[in-house]
Amino acid sequence: MATEPTDSNPNDVGEGAAHDNGAPSCVMTFNAADPSGAGGIAGDVATLAAMGAHGLPVTTALLMRDSAEVFDQHAIDPEAIAEQARTVLEDITIAGWKVGFLGSAEGVSAVAEVLSDYPDIPLVSYLPNLGWLEDDAAAQYMESFRELILPATEVLVGNHKTLTDFLLPEWESDRPASARELAVAAAEHGTRFVLVTGIMLPIKGSEQFIDNVLASAQGALTGEKFEMFDTAFVGAGDTLSAALAALLAAGNELQAAVGEALAFMDQSLDAGFRPGMGSVIPDRFFWALPPAQEGGEGGEPDAAPASEPGSDAPEAKGKPAQRRVH
Repeated sequence: MATEPTDSNPNDVGEGAAHDNGAPSCVMTFNAADPSGAGGIAGDVATLAAMGAHGLPVTTALLMRDSAEVFDQHAIDPEAIAEQARTVLEDITIAGWKVGFLGSAEGVSAVAEVLSDYPDIPLVSYLPNLGWLEDDAAAQYMESFRELILPATEVLVGNHKTLTDFLLPEWESDRPASARELAVAAAEHGTRFVLVTGIMLPIKGSEQFIDNVLASAQGALTGEKFEMFDTAFVGAGDTLSAALAALLAAGNELQAAVGEALAFMDQSLDAGFRPGMGSVIPDRFFWALPPAQEGGEGGEPDAAPASEPGSDAPEAKGKPAQRRVH
């Protein structure tokens, strides 16, 4: 028999029914609609599903892009952003947040107001490279993000150069800023941890390695080193941050969650594919490929560490074997 609706907020009652009956954790993601499917809302939903979570996507902007570059974007009205989120939050218990590109400074403000009502839910924020935005719009966006999103952020994720430009704009030393120095700068705005990707390490022989480090203001906590190879990826940062949000929402300890999220990104990039003439897109469902067979037919490609975006993508391989389905 149906029951009468109530005015109660499911997010006010701690652990929800999803955790009682084995249903997936629900993670709300604020991000742009990316028609290439590489990142943005599409990438977040795919990653969350692959990690066993249920994504609640809130669209903040419409990107005009292909697999190579962003040409333009149209920000969603801030009131519409907030209404999307609040309509769902009045109905569904969430266990995690993920923030990506929020469209405009006004969009940042709208999202921050929603986040402020749920301070106990862990927030993973991803800061992409916004070099395609006009200078004034980018400056306003970054200032709003710094003042309104960082104080609510548990883990800030971003490429080393992007985070250095954002957190330490006056950095003039010949040496790169360390992950700890970036974490100290983030902590001044209330962020507890930074996950810094793409830290270039000294070349050993003919091999170039990059480091990915989780740090707090007290120092580096954990990380993984990957060998870099000449392939241009798009969507890596959204993949890593959404995977981390899903793992934290499921109750995983932070350092273990970071290790698993980095491994997931590594495998997604290693199995990545090139659907168009631009960059390689992560395959978040690499685990659905059939096992490798003798003779090299079907299955996953030979394992190789993945990296931050490099240069041209490799030539496409033969037709893949059919995927497993649930």
